[in-house]
Amino acid sequence: MGGGRREGSGAIALIDYGAGNLTSVRKGLAAAGAEFFTPDRPVDLARAAGIVVPGVGHFAATRRIEENWRQAILLALRRGVPLLGICLGLQYLFEGSDEAPDLTGLGLLAGRCTRLPSTVKVPHVGWNGLRIVRPSRLLDGIAGGSQVYFTHSYAAPVTADCAAAAEHGAAFAAVVERENVFGVQFHPEKSGDTGLRVLRSFVQITKFPNSQISKCSQGA
Repeated sequence: MGGGRREGSGAIALIDYGAGNLTSVRKGLAAAGAEFFTPDRPVDLARAAGIVVPGVGHFAATRRIEENWRQAILLALRRGVPLLGICLGLQYLFEGSDEAPDLTGLGLLAGRCTRLPSTVKVPHVGWNGLRIVRPSRLLDGIAGGSQVYFTHSYAAPVTADCAAAAEHGAAFAAVVERENVFGVQFHPEKSGDTGLRVLRSFVQITKFPNSQISKCSQGA
């Protein structure tokens, strides 16, 4: 792991494990006003104000997140550092995925990811609306029905940790949130103003991790 970095006090660590889309996530974080860096070693997470685990493609790619990185991420979470998983990164927050049954996720959220129904076109690629199901710091000020951009074949279940769902053949978790663990199945860096607002909210959460939900527009 490693790569280019943009340093700053209280910076967000963007994990590079070779699963793609780092360039677009960097651009999204920069547009959201974030200070960020790409850690070279697990110990670098000790100075992170937040952590982002991005990723596209097969769940098997998470095999590259070796045990020393997993433990560093979990240690940071125990310190209260906010974590955001994007697309494959959201799926990694769960116990695992049927896409690579021999691998385990971080297990921060209960449940497994499963393939989208065969009754619809898979992969699911394109814009889809969010159905907000409960208040969320990550979705602060975002209205139900807001359109975001997806590209995926597997998805997480709708559980108590789901803050917003979407539907493609069946309902799935589009946004998850529990304490300092956050995840989005869509690509905020490719989702226009709504995606930028999500990233800005995460940046704000890294600065004030113990802040409460101030508002959250809800809708169908």
